[in-house]
Amino acid sequence: MPTDSTPTQPASLAPKGRGSRLQVPSRFQAVHRAEEADGWPADDETPLIAPQTQVREEWARSILSRNDSPDIGFETSLNPYRGCEHGCAYCYARPSHSWLDLSPGLDFETRLVAKVNAAGLLRQVLRRPGYRPQRLCIGTVTDAYQPIERRYRLTRAVIEVLSEHRHAFSLITKGSGVERDLDLIAPMAAHNLAGAYVSLTTLDPLLARRLEPRAPSPARRLKTIQRLAAAGVPVGVSVSPTIPFLNEPELEQVLQAARDAGATRAFTIPLRLPWELVELFRDWLVAHYPDRAERVMARVRDIHGGQDYRSEYGLRFTGDGVWAAMVHQRFERACRRLGLGRERFAYALEAFQAPEVPFQPTQQVLF
Repeated sequence: MPTDSTPTQPASLAPKGRGSRLQVPSRFQAVHRAEEADGWPADDETPLIAPQTQVREEWARSILSRNDSPDIGFETSLNPYRGCEHGCAYCYARPSHSWLDLSPGLDFETRLVAKVNAAGLLRQVLRRPGYRPQRLCIGTVTDAYQPIERRYRLTRAVIEVLSEHRHAFSLITKGSGVERDLDLIAPMAAHNLAGAYVSLTTLDPLLARRLEPRAPSPARRLKTIQRLAAAGVPVGVSVSPTIPFLNEPELEQVLQAARDAGATRAFTIPLRLPWELVELFRDWLVAHYPDRAERVMARVRDIHGGQDYRSEYGLRFTGDGVWAAMVHQRFERACRRLGLGRERFAYALEAFQAPEVPFQPTQQVLF
């Protein structure tokens, strides 16, 4: 019997170079609009026009996000951009666009926000009295090296501030643009102040093009791992998300290729579909893999206790049940065989040098 998440009808492909074809409404919208075909045959034949990427510059009020979740391995993160042009069909961050009253669908990958004062805000935080340095994770929500970084250079500006004050940081990315900043990252890594993870979901270029339409190819990401490692940067691989019957069968091959390129750490997380992402990913499945769509979604529900997604601490990043346990065992066995560690890189937090507080002379009182 079909459930709410059972794929039931085919969908046309997304506009070229985009991961989603839908503009699902924000869950916070009071009024929703629904399109209906008027019956004219040409409606089904009209090609989708690829929307252009728009970037809005924002002067953010704050730049660091604090985390106290017990199942997340960092406390502080920084994301220079909202939305992500990579357009990954599975991206768990898509629902965050609802907070901007934008769609987690096409809007997420075409209507972006650049926090142009990110570096300045970071410097202000670092000079606060009593600031306690922690490893700062860059790009935990949206990719800090997505294509618009070439124009805005916000990530580089942030790393310049961190380098100036010897503040430890890590980053996770699919973008080859990280290689541009090796002149900053490598010297920090030499003092145990920087590390990187490269997200590599598949070695299949066709699957990657469909899943992550504007991200570098798998071969290019392996080259990025190689170049980071050659520069002395501790580098790991994220084989996430693990999608049943799509990239899951090649888990061991991806780990092998990453290790051969120079990765020394690895982690994996099963597919998570919070909020609007369920509808978006289901539509993507029917469009690209209609023969497997129902089977994939059924297995996703097996992982999450019969639901499309579970948010409980301790389960949301691991899943539950026989299939989740089997994939975890395969991952652990492959990591042991390949010598890939699962522990986090060590960072020299004590090396932090606080910025000097600008001198502000006080006005003399005359009377």
